[in-house]
Amino acid sequence: MPAVTRNIGLSLGADICWPLAFEQILADSKLSLKVGKDVIDFACERVGLEPFALEKGCKYDVVVDRLTHWFKLQREWIKKGVLMDDLYVYNNPWSVQSYEKHTSYCAMTALGMPVPKTVMLPQKKYGELSDLDFTLEQYARMFELDTIGDGLSYPSFLKPFDGGGWRGVSKVDDASGLGKAYDESGQDLMHLQAAVHDFDVFVRAVGIGPQVRVMKYDPSQPLHGRYLVDRDFITKEDEQLVIDTTLTINAFFGWDFNSCEMLSKDGVYYPIDFANPCPDSQVNSIHYHWPWYVLSNLKWAVFNAATNRKMRKTVDFEPFYKIAAKDISYAEKLAGYAKLARERMSTTQFETFSNKHLRPLEEAAFAWFRSERCLEAIRMKVSNVFPEHEVDEFTAKFHALVMKSVDDLQAASK
Repeated sequence: MPAVTRNIGLSLGADICWPLAFEQILADSKLSLKVGKDVIDFACERVGLEPFALEKGCKYDVVVDRLTHWFKLQREWIKKGVLMDDLYVYNNPWSVQSYEKHTSYCAMTALGMPVPKTVMLPQKKYGELSDLDFTLEQYARMFELDTIGDGLSYPSFLKPFDGGGWRGVSKVDDASGLGKAYDESGQDLMHLQAAVHDFDVFVRAVGIGPQVRVMKYDPSQPLHGRYLVDRDFITKEDEQLVIDTTLTINAFFGWDFNSCEMLSKDGVYYPIDFANPCPDSQVNSIHYHWPWYVLSNLKWAVFNAATNRKMRKTVDFEPFYKIAAKDISYAEKLAGYAKLARERMSTTQFETFSNKHLRPLEEAAFAWFRSERCLEAIRMKVSNVFPEHEVDEFTAKFHALVMKSVDDLQAASK
């Protein structure tokens, strides 16, 4: 049988711990898979930043991308690879570039999701632009900010239409606070969004391909305390709703790796922030959930590489809008969206492939997380973000949470 090597590239920013885990687990697994007429093994390396000729081919079959959202050189290299070299990349780079939080609110509202009431405000300030004064004099309409705030009620949230990582987000409790926050927003284009008062639970769900992890989240805590360890904190029915919502959003925009935030109140899950196609993957923030992230990432990358799965180069909204136009309940619509999402993500094929081929990858992962190399990777990350006198404490804390997670994952896999 022909021997084939499939190459996986890691396009990285300030990532430390998860690439080490990804590379070493893949190497430890020694995967050699019979797929069709081929015997496939895998190579992995980190993608460099360098000049590239358009006609030069791309050596990678799959790229796990962490730079497209902010690093222009890598974004353009990846777009070239998709268009010219049949590269599969996490996530569709044109979608990441074009569809920010504002677009995601609009699209999911059109599909019937209960996005909280949101108003876009004109910029408070503008940069130097030719003909700006004439344009504003002719077309800028006066408005009463207090009236808009009262219409949404307080508290509410003022946040950039394209923000991320809680940048520029202000909780405003009254008209005075809204005015102050708006004055300080500068040239950012802002949304004012109604708060979900007295919510029951804050959920953050991360999708990696068809795999979804539902986590309890507390944004009031410092970074290392936001992702809570609680499992089974919502009903199975509610968990399925969250999963279906996440898959719908990700498939709609062509995102392989994205996180969705939702607030639950009185049985309704309100999506509040779900354009995050580069969620944090570092052990210092997701700790207990980190082994799931790493293993799910590996499985999805290997599946796409081994099966030579083709990337959808365009996003097609129309099948979702056809479902939205039907005279059926929202629950029925969401079920239809999720079915379409699972088809787009090749869910059945992925699950079959994983059950048949990826047990050695799981075993290598469980062994790696229990090894000294894992402890070393955790220490490296902790040393990068914590002061020296706290390194031992937080290394031990995160390592204990990782060990607990691996025990739970291994028990669930039997």
